[in-house]
Amino acid sequence: MSFLTMTPGRPLKGTIHVPGDKSVTHRTIMLTALAEGPSTVTGYCRGEDCLNTMRAFQSLGVRIEETADRLQVHGKGMWGLTEPFSPIDCGNSGTGIRLMTGLLAGQDFFTVLTGDESIRRRPMGRVVKPLRTMGATIAGRKGGELAPVAITGTRLKGMSYASPVASAQIKSSLLFAALYADGTTTIAEPRLSRDHTERMFVHFGIPLRRDGCTVQIEGRPSARWNGKAVVVPGDLSAAAFFIVGASIVRDSDVTLRAVGINPTRTGLLDILRHMGAHIDVLDPREEAGEPVADLRVCSRPLRGMRIGPEQIPQTIDEFPILCVAAAVAEGETVITGAEELRVKESDRLAAMASELRAMGASIEERPDGMVIQGLGRKGANGTLTGAACTSHGDHRVAMSVAIGALTAAEPTLIQDTACIETSFPGFDRTLSGLLTDSEKRL
Repeated sequence: MSFLTMTPGRPLKGTIHVPGDKSVTHRTIMLTALAEGPSTVTGYCRGEDCLNTMRAFQSLGVRIEETADRLQVHGKGMWGLTEPFSPIDCGNSGTGIRLMTGLLAGQDFFTVLTGDESIRRRPMGRVVKPLRTMGATIAGRKGGELAPVAITGTRLKGMSYASPVASAQIKSSLLFAALYADGTTTIAEPRLSRDHTERMFVHFGIPLRRDGCTVQIEGRPSARWNGKAVVVPGDLSAAAFFIVGASIVRDSDVTLRAVGINPTRTGLLDILRHMGAHIDVLDPREEAGEPVADLRVCSRPLRGMRIGPEQIPQTIDEFPILCVAAAVAEGETVITGAEELRVKESDRLAAMASELRAMGASIEERPDGMVIQGLGRKGANGTLTGAACTSHGDHRVAMSVAIGALTAAEPTLIQDTACIETSFPGFDRTLSGLLTDSEKRL
């Protein structure tokens, strides 16, 4: 079993790039595979989740040439995919398996999608049920509620669907299916979720209409779009660990280059600023329809706050590291409306409550959130205690605990950290580089 030992005592200083956005990388691979002709993708995320999506499309007959900094995808068009010889393994990626279920539902062949133990526990019914309403033929464990799922491609029809939760995975799965459907598909959400799919559709020239939390698209079974160059922005969810780390570790000063600042993803920045964080947005620009900027973060005392259900969709992946910020802040932080976090790679509410308690934090876990009593005092962030911790097999929990450990006086041992590779290969090296740089400057 892999592990990570964190030795505290130094600030974070320096300039870094984080991996390409995982969400954008998944969608880019899918849309370039369905494009006509070659596309070049630079800055892509090389985490295992995205590599599994790349391998999935290779098994569907798409030629993809991989180097360390770019992908060359030779798109085969809307109807150019071919039936795979064996089940497709999506690994640990909920985005991969759910979006591909929608994309493959309208094909003219049979596919089986599966994943690791975590994925086989996560709910698939939330995409399978609406896809069946569109005419999809999908079987699976517990009637399609769990993976593996077996998809017999068939002709689809458009529909109107009101999603009970704000989920970019549900919305995106249905949008990919809608490309192959006859008629109009309308998808409404209770709150706006990430809009990477909509932006990527527009970037490739696929028309859709957006009105608040509703998106509408006409089925285009005969559609064609050309391949093109795509530059993937840095992943804000990966940057989040260093943004919080630089905020809570005294005397830190970190600049993160070319980070995506899509407004459906920047709840982290809004919440941290409200807590008192110092975050400068520098050189804002756009890449492949996504807003991008450099972020400079300097340490600053934080204070607790209330985080309600309206803020959860914009912070869904950043929740574990926000818990760390709340644990060392001054005062109380109350989080509600976050029950969706119980069905991620782990039950992130329970996992973060357990690990932060082990590190000396006072946390009351609730069905849809938690109450965190911050360890800080006026004018200074608090400190956690070094401990023996575990990742619960969740990459974001592992990295969040590692950052929290930098505030402690003693080392922290984190068990089962191989999961970090799913989204942030080289996380430990990037973190060590910032600590080394700070040591050189002292």
